[in-house]
Amino acid sequence: MSKIKYYYDTETCKYERVKIKKRDIVINALGFMSLSLVLAVGIILVLSKYFDSPKETALRQENEDLKGYYDLMQSQLENMDQMLKVLQEKDDNVYRAIFEAEPIPETVREAGSGGALKYKNLLESDLSNKDLVLNNLTSIDKLKKRIYIQTKSYDEILELAENKDEFYAAMPAIQPVANEELRRLASGYGMRTDPILKVKKMHYGTDFSAEQGTPIYATADGTITYTRKSQTGYGWHIKINHGYGFETLYGHMSKFAVRSGQKVKRGQIIGYVGNSGKSTAPHLHYEVHVNGIAKNPVYYFYQDLDANEFDEILRLSSIENQSLGSYSNR
Repeated sequence: MSKIKYYYDTETCKYERVKIKKRDIVINALGFMSLSLVLAVGIILVLSKYFDSPKETALRQENEDLKGYYDLMQSQLENMDQMLKVLQEKDDNVYRAIFEAEPIPETVREAGSGGALKYKNLLESDLSNKDLVLNNLTSIDKLKKRIYIQTKSYDEILELAENKDEFYAAMPAIQPVANEELRRLASGYGMRTDPILKVKKMHYGTDFSAEQGTPIYATADGTITYTRKSQTGYGWHIKINHGYGFETLYGHMSKFAVRSGQKVKRGQIIGYVGNSGKSTAPHLHYEVHVNGIAKNPVYYFYQDLDANEFDEILRLSSIENQSLGSYSNR
């Protein structure tokens, strides 16, 4: 029960009862409600600042769990990347080396796959952890691209393996002239003294000294690219395409035994030693090219030489002497 309030009226010299107006009641109520609302808002702000709500606690825990999963995914991606690098190294240095295939350039392996442009919507979103997500997606794209390139490489290696008989038949594996006593190798691959200019120049083949008319043999199966008669450079010479990137050249011949476009087998006579072109003595100049790049022919004389003979011919070819032909204007 509410207390009744009185006040002393000086005019009547009596205590009069205080009459409360409805307006005052409304004002007092509104004031109380306003104060209560301010206090409530203040309490809520304090609680929200220093204490998490159950929903916020759950979201915070979920974010921590997601961060843990992200770190785990990142670790797994790094492990996969290391495993792929091991496969790539074996591919370049073992499998492709066995089949004389050129390694895949690193620029091809590391080629881009669209990058962040693929995820424009993600970049424009309000996602708080979009950088983490974008990094993972980009890493996955690069990994997928490298895996795809590696699978294509294995397809190529598999094809070479399936056709290994044809591959080995196409590899220049014998000496182009009979050289049982290993006395005919006159000058090897590398820097040699030019017999005419008397300066050191790169000698891209191997010279075999032999009498005029000595038979010359195809060192692998292939097709005669051309037979060419020239008064300079290689003189009368033949080029054979063996496939799988292998090509051989035979220079300074005196006579051809084949024609352009003809298919030949390893060991078949294709012509005879001569002294044509820029040659200082009867000999055969022999070159091996793999994918357009000149290689040391001696490294391919494995079929008709044992280990000791190979070591000896390798030693002879490494002697820096004078070549028997000049190719300054070939």
